[in-house]
Amino acid sequence: MIRMGRGNRDEPANDVQEGTSAPAYNQIYDTPPTVTRGAVSESDSMARDIKEGRLSGFVGHGTTLTGETVFHAMLRVDGHLIGTVASEAGTLIIGTNGQVDANVSVAAAMINGTVNGDVIASEKLQLGRTARVMGNIQSPRLIIEEGAILEGSCSMLKARETQEEEAVSAAQYEEEQEASAGSADDEDSEAYLTGLYEAEKDEEEADAAAV
Repeated sequence: MIRMGRGNRDEPANDVQEGTSAPAYNQIYDTPPTVTRGAVSESDSMARDIKEGRLSGFVGHGTTLTGETVFHAMLRVDGHLIGTVASEAGTLIIGTNGQVDANVSVAAAMINGTVNGDVIASEKLQLGRTARVMGNIQSPRLIIEEGAILEGSCSMLKARETQEEEAVSAAQYEEEQEASAGSADDEDSEAYLTGLYEAEKDEEEADAAAV
């Protein structure tokens, strides 16, 4: 699991000095003060996703990671990632400030940052309005929001054809296995009949010689 970068948890401020107490009611309206519950911070949300197995790794803002990156569930990049990124069934999320200088091969990708390299998504590829991709993309399902920049070729039919060819190849392989099993049975039957015929012929020749 990859987890690099600092969290953005803010320490609560303590405005009440020791020896004093905060007013329990508003002095003007004599009503209880409104209590606003803060939203869940991004670091808390990511910690929950990691704990529950939805997030495999996180590259934080200001962090640079170089090398071959392989993950399973989901990888979020808000920093700088250099090298290669691969996942057969995982989802890659690139934040607005994220930059990936690598060839990407994943199941699904949601890009809101910058990618310098080719992107192959076997299931789905989405380019947000702040996305900037300098490379070729390939995916059977493609969503491009207004404002996204793509400098490269786009192939959707090839990706779909590749999936169809793989499915056809698997079906043909199964048929060939069944056919080979059937032909083996036919050869065994033919050899058995041939043996019976030769045995009967030998018996007839022996009877003729005896007469």
